[in-house]
Amino acid sequence: MQTATGNNSMIKEIGVIGVGAMGNGIAHVCALNGYKVSIQDIKQEFLDKGLETIQINMTRQVSKGKISENDMDSALNRISDTLKIEELSKCDIVIEAATENPEIKNSIFKKLSDSCKPETILASNTSSISITKIASETNRPNQVIGMHFMNPVPIMELVEVIKGKHTSEGITDTVVELSKSLGKTPVVCNDSPGFVSNRILVPMIN
Repeated sequence: MQTATGNNSMIKEIGVIGVGAMGNGIAHVCALNGYKVSIQDIKQEFLDKGLETIQINMTRQVSKGKISENDMDSALNRISDTLKIEELSKCDIVIEAATENPEIKNSIFKKLSDSCKPETILASNTSSISITKIASETNRPNQVIGMHFMNPVPIMELVEVIKGKHTSEGITDTVVELSKSLGKTPVVCNDSPGFVSNRILVPMIN
């Protein structure tokens, strides 16, 4: 049975931007593993739908005996929502899971760079956009990293940890440990087209 015991000492609160299929899944596993989670999106209806999906998926886990009702209730109580990206400023890491559009992601990371506390790690769930390019939009390129979850996030164990050109080893190590604390298997790779999963999956499909 999964327990809510976030154990990464450097990270206590996690921000998640975008609560579509990937974002709500990321928020789900973070909250269930003991982290305080702040979710952000551009419309309240998106936030409401994301929270509803999280509750439905956790209820399914309860019915299958994978978690208890207390686990679910505690996890849901750890999640707060906001329409303002600035309200993620207190988070120790922010994981961006917005649409796969470079302009949108660049805009988000500029705002995060300006509003988050200096030590905040900025992560992107991108599956294809260069982490180095995203990092260039910020004032902390050494603290920008890729954290590519697989869909559906609560079920799939693999997480690609993608190092940009300037990502520090310390940040990489912290994100690897965070991934493990979420019950995931992290695979570290360098910033290159397609990262690991796409380079493996495409040849397999062909």
